[in-house]
Amino acid sequence: MRPTGQPWKTAAIRVVGIRVETSDVNSYEFQFLRDLDRSTYAASPGQFNMLYLPGVGEAAISISGDAARNDRLVHTVRHVGSVTSALNELPIGATLGMRGAFGSAWPIDTCVGNDLILVGGGIGLAPLRPVIYEVIRRRQAFGEVSVLIGARSPGDMLYRDEFEAWRRAGIDVQATVDRADGNWDGHIGVVTLLLDRLPIARPQETTLMTCGPQVMMQYAIQTALGRGLAKRRLWISMERHMNCAVGTCGHCQLGPWFICKDGPVLGYPSIERWMEVVDL
Repeated sequence: MRPTGQPWKTAAIRVVGIRVETSDVNSYEFQFLRDLDRSTYAASPGQFNMLYLPGVGEAAISISGDAARNDRLVHTVRHVGSVTSALNELPIGATLGMRGAFGSAWPIDTCVGNDLILVGGGIGLAPLRPVIYEVIRRRQAFGEVSVLIGARSPGDMLYRDEFEAWRRAGIDVQATVDRADGNWDGHIGVVTLLLDRLPIARPQETTLMTCGPQVMMQYAIQTALGRGLAKRRLWISMERHMNCAVGTCGHCQLGPWFICKDGPVLGYPSIERWMEVVDL
């Protein structure tokens, strides 16, 4: 899927909401300054935007809100670099630039009639949240839907206040942490253990989508294959040094793929051999 309009054109957006998710992660809500930019913008779950702070730089950030809404752009950001750290300093009302939407999307339409498993690790839950919103909107189109969430600790888990709403919409939500605290009474251990224990009635009619640390995604894929899921129904989202969003700078190349334009969402069969190469 290609960006609407000109890929190098930057639209002006304003910070209209900031939500603290964890000690180093915030969710930002943006709105377009110009109605024309809003009306021509379109995105799908799994895509990303390039956020531009003048004098600092650009960063590729996955869409983490409802992708069907162009009046409310939500991005969940971990503050780890110069651009994201500068974003953390912006107050409500500040303006910045945005290009997008870019990249491939989760194959939601091909999952109609199937069961669906989403496996998110840490900040990897953010690119999967738009899928959850779309599933809720079209809940009768899918079979069993499970969301499996892993985090380092309870304080590192995203969107906890939404879990009950997802459950009320008919989604099985399970969460686990590597390290518990005194207030945690849920699962402890890696998220792939939840997948290993999950009842899967129709493995050949089940699609798995996963995003998170690469080693987690690799274990999730292997666990899914061990549970009988077909390779063609396994999808991952890769985030790999995406600098330009149009495949010209080469920073995000992985094997024959440029993650910014061929991904970030990729079918496992196409990326399998490259995930197995250490430090590529």
